[in-house]
Amino acid sequence: MIGLRAHGIRLRRLRLHSGDRSYDVDFRAADDAPRPLSVLAGAFSTGKTTVLEFVDYCLGASDHPRHPEIMPKVRAATLEVELSGSPYLIERAVGEPSMFAYVRAGRLDEPGATPPVRRPLRPSSHPESLSTLLLSHCKLEGVRLRDTLAQDQPGADTDPLSFRELMWLCFLPNERLDDKDLLFESVPMKHLKLRQVVDVVFDVHDDRSVELGRRIRAVESELSAARAAYRAAEQIVEEQRVGDRDHLEALHRTAKDELAACAQALAALDAQARADTMFAEELRERHRGAALAARHAAAALRDRETQLRRMQALRGSYAEDVAKWTMLTEADRLFEPVRVASCPSCLAPLSGGEEHCPACRLPVTQAGPLDVTAELRAAKTRLAELTGYLDELQEQLPRLREEAERAQLAEARAAAEVDEATTHAITPYLAQRDALARRREEAAATLQRALSGLRLIASLERRAAGILQQMDQVAADREELAAAGAQARRADRSAVVRRVGARYREILQEWRYPKLADAYLAEDLTPYMRGEPYTAASSGGRTLIALAWQLALFEIAWESRSSHPGFLLLDSPQKNLGVAGDFTGDPADSVTIERVYRHLDRWLAGRGVGAQIVVADNAPPPEAAADVVVRFSRRPDQPPYGLIDDETS
Repeated sequence: MIGLRAHGIRLRRLRLHSGDRSYDVDFRAADDAPRPLSVLAGAFSTGKTTVLEFVDYCLGASDHPRHPEIMPKVRAATLEVELSGSPYLIERAVGEPSMFAYVRAGRLDEPGATPPVRRPLRPSSHPESLSTLLLSHCKLEGVRLRDTLAQDQPGADTDPLSFRELMWLCFLPNERLDDKDLLFESVPMKHLKLRQVVDVVFDVHDDRSVELGRRIRAVESELSAARAAYRAAEQIVEEQRVGDRDHLEALHRTAKDELAACAQALAALDAQARADTMFAEELRERHRGAALAARHAAAALRDRETQLRRMQALRGSYAEDVAKWTMLTEADRLFEPVRVASCPSCLAPLSGGEEHCPACRLPVTQAGPLDVTAELRAAKTRLAELTGYLDELQEQLPRLREEAERAQLAEARAAAEVDEATTHAITPYLAQRDALARRREEAAATLQRALSGLRLIASLERRAAGILQQMDQVAADREELAAAGAQARRADRSAVVRRVGARYREILQEWRYPKLADAYLAEDLTPYMRGEPYTAASSGGRTLIALAWQLALFEIAWESRSSHPGFLLLDSPQKNLGVAGDFTGDPADSVTIERVYRHLDRWLAGRGVGAQIVVADNAPPPEAAADVVVRFSRRPDQPPYGLIDDETS
């Protein structure tokens, strides 16, 4: 049993997180293992389908339910699963559909859980995506699907298998039960991929042929581009007239030897020129001293001129201060001082000059003259000092200018002496250096031309070798593709379709489908009844046919130990069968529903041991009561009201 349970994916618990609480649905049995059959029961609009959709969302669906009771409360959804027997938690944010899922090993409410790993949802082929993780536990990682089923088109485009496509065999939603699009016939590409997903699950998908065809097409495209590039490069080489490889290699050697000879000749010429001009070393030293003196003289002159400009501005500021203090001093003589005419305490009139009020006898303070003599004296002192310093700077400037001019003239005379002394010794070498420079330039141009030609030749040779290698690769892949055994694969697929079709007929016989005759599955997996496709049946008949078709695929996949994840979600199996919650409808419909549940119990206890089925049903029959994991009442006095059990309005 342990080996069976360790295969694929099993659902353990679903938790919706709110701000201050959570809403849980438990799919575990008493022994903490996933229950074989879990039934979500209750009235409509209570959250049964929402549970299945949130399970699907945690497994990578693009969106989640957006019911009015969900959006204000739920902030995240966590699905506890077993992946190949080990517990994991998959969490996604609720609100705006998230582009990432957070996966970590462990269980809900388990202390010391490992840190979560952020896994992207798109692209599904990303090595770290959620789809890749889930497919790896189904032994389907890296499988690719063709854009066509034609066996004579091995080079057709392919797409990586996504877990979302595998969910078509794991989730039968309400809308697919009774419509005429069970196999996605209205969407040809989706219909095509569904057939390939079935082939992949039953290991009759010619994955090697698909991969070889994709590789052949890619290499042929690269080969065509490489040939076009080779022709263009060959034309360029012919237009440049670079010659053959032997000629270019000889030219390259000659140019390198010429460059080496020029370098040696220049070194010898420079050494001889230095030896012949050693006599002028004293003149050069004198010129360096004169140049240093000229720089120092120019710096001293710039320093004094800068100080003079700055101090003149400061002297103007002190002159303004002296004028202000002088005006304040003279104000007392020009204007009569202000006298107090009334007592500030009792407002009695004063004749002037009293020290005390004659009425209240309080002291009266008369305004005296303003004394700014100290400030005026200090300002005048600073102004005199600045004026003296500026006068000194002005006196120094003519001398400094003269010294700077003399130093510049001395430096110029020293430079002229060096030139005059060395010209007769250097001149003979200039012509030789010019000749050597011309030889070096010509050799460098020749070397560059040879290198460019050799690069072009090497590029052509590499392109030719690459083309030959690609041609060999295409030939080898075509030989392997021819020997891939497509006929054997087709024979295996036909056997699988016959086996699934036989189980489909057995299930309908067990359910006592009325007027059962000529029930089978076509090669494209379309279910037939009475010799007609399922689309010709009534709405209730299509519901039973869809259930039997989905269960037949699931059961045979599990029994054959295929790559199916091992769980199945069924939504509203009584749709259009006319059975009410109290089983007051057609007795025949009631018996049929009982047989559906009886079949599920018998198969899960027998050949389906280790598999898992979750059913959302308004009114499961009484004999399924032991499998009900939650029953929503939609009545405030009988909790739980619904999935969001505190939303009862």
